Amino acid sequence: MSWFVYIILTKREKLYTGISTDPERRFIEHLCDVKKGAKYFRSDSPVQIIHLEEFDTMSEALIREAGIKKMSAIKKKTLFKLSC
Repeated sequence: MSWFVYIILTKREKLYTGISTDPERRFIEHLCDVKKGAKYFRSDSPVQIIHLEEFDTMSEALIREAGIKKMSAIKKKTLFKLSC
């Protein structure tokens, strides 16, 4: 089973980073399911997944997620060539 690190662009043009085995399902949970979605999205709605990376193990995905979360928004936008 593959693990994915994803970055979601929010309505206020913020970036949210997470991991999942099914990023599309997880996006829908963030968008529609108050109980299963991240609390982060209660004040700023998700718009779309704008970046996706695939890993063989959960451990690899968690390490990458932590690395991305330590980056500034400007560095993320530059590194991933995001236009938000």
